[in-house]
Amino acid sequence: MPEKKLEDTVKFAELVSNKQGWELNSDKDFLDSLIAGLTTNWNRYGYYLCPCRDSDGSRKVDADIICPCKYSWADIEEHGHCFCALYMCIGFAASGKEASGIPDRRFS
Repeated sequence: MPEKKLEDTVKFAELVSNKQGWELNSDKDFLDSLIAGLTTNWNRYGYYLCPCRDSDGSRKVDADIICPCKYSWADIEEHGHCFCALYMCIGFAASGKEASGIPDRRFS
């Protein structure tokens, strides 16, 4: 697979957020670190593995944590943002609140 550049990952994240009616995290430094992590994971594994989780190195095992992970919708509905805080609901983003740690649904 061809390597991704940061710009490719930004386009991906924007596409996802627009399609889902979400917002990207407005903290530029934090957003840049998440985009860098997603890009690194794409170039390492060939898929956008959530940058806040560890990989088993198998797309099949990691399928539930490929961005946007399958837990994003419930996390955003309940907490206003996803586990890694890349995506936020519009209301949470507009509130000016900072994302905080939330329980990891993957192992609950």
